[in-house]
Amino acid sequence: MELEGLRRRFATLTTAHLADACIRAGLPVRCAPAPTRAVVPGGRLFGPAVPARHVGSVDVFLEAFENAAGGGVLVVDNGGRLDEACVGDLVVLEARAAGLSGVLIWGLHRDTADIRAIGLPVFSLGSLPTGPLTLGPRVDGGLAEAIVGSWRIGPSDLVLGDDDGVLFVPLARAAELFTLAEGIRDTERRQADLIRGGEPLREQVRFAEFLTAREADPGLTFRAHLRAVGGAIEE
Repeated sequence: MELEGLRRRFATLTTAHLADACIRAGLPVRCAPAPTRAVVPGGRLFGPAVPARHVGSVDVFLEAFENAAGGGVLVVDNGGRLDEACVGDLVVLEARAAGLSGVLIWGLHRDTADIRAIGLPVFSLGSLPTGPLTLGPRVDGGLAEAIVGSWRIGPSDLVLGDDDGVLFVPLARAAELFTLAEGIRDTERRQADLIRGGEPLREQVRFAEFLTAREADPGLTFRAHLRAVGGAIEE
């Protein structure tokens, strides 16, 4: 299955590699807000989005699990609220029982110690002891998409998370993006090995040539120069 192959490939990549691949492919770089972090440092997310827009009750999560494909990531939209937690240990346990591979919350979690013990990767904006404070009306389309920061995320998106944060990429372009990311990763590793071996990055990317060329052509960007010489430090 293609997703399983991509899951294995992601083990040797980072969200930074894939964000650079999006730039190279001309796609928007869609990241969860910067404070989004794993409950357990080192946690990683991989899987198609399983969206759920929270309005105060756990039933939306249970409904999302009813038809969720195995390996997906529950993407919880709680509007980025910082005055209540919307996911606790029971929801995370149920997500694991439903075969999901992780949980992403645009909002807060609670029951941190229990979530750590469960072991399913959970990313959120942080934690707070109180659960939902109010119950709002059900949102039409609340299982079709979730809003995370400025992005609308649905089942056609792949959710990727690591210590740098969370990135969303279109499933239809994932194989292409992973191939680009692997090329960027390999180039950066070669550059790092050469620096350790005594060849500064400035020499590798012929930086003196860039400065000379920029004098002749003030419109020349460093990114264009890197592409010409095979560098990969910016994208």
